[in-house]
Amino acid sequence: MSEDGPGVVKTGTSTIGITFKGGVVVGADHRATMGHFVANKSVQKLFKIGGNLALTTAGLVGHAQSLARTLAAEVSLFELRRGDPMTVRGAATLTANILSGRPHWVQLLIVGVDSEGGSVYSIDSAGGSIPDSYCATGSGSPYMYGVLEDGFSENMTRKEAVALAARALSASAQRDAASGNGMDLAVIDAEEGYVPVDQSEIAAALKK
Repeated sequence: MSEDGPGVVKTGTSTIGITFKGGVVVGADHRATMGHFVANKSVQKLFKIGGNLALTTAGLVGHAQSLARTLAAEVSLFELRRGDPMTVRGAATLTANILSGRPHWVQLLIVGVDSEGGSVYSIDSAGGSIPDSYCATGSGSPYMYGVLEDGFSENMTRKEAVALAARALSASAQRDAASGNGMDLAVIDAEEGYVPVDQSEIAAALKK
């Protein structure tokens, strides 16, 4: 993720979404860069936008924060009007429509759980929307995909998925200069909705 402002604003970040049996794990690192300069070490890139939905952001900080606020408001209004939570596909389509109307310098993940189970959607800056069982975004994604391709399997347990996400984000932090300074992870399932993963659980997963 890059900071707003003049000069070089190349995208740099690591975010991830992984489906497992009964839900999804979603996460992101903390580092924001401006070119080769580490501009901030504690940037939020993982946002809860609904009880069953999350957003991760890679790209310009201003664009990312604006989109997070807009999506959270739209999801809340939908639920108030309909009396039901927005589906993951619906949230992905909404996000894609916003970006196609006014492109932003971002790459996003819309991750969540609905009646069809867990889903991960990758949204590009022009509004393209692609579903998958797992996805990684940002400059650290090549390193994360190496871990994901080796470790992902259908119907993983929650514990396995959390550990895989933590390992993938750790791998990107080791090799990608624009990623690092810790991570945030959350689990979304049908029973409890969006629940942040405790840092102690992340640390334990990385020790194994």
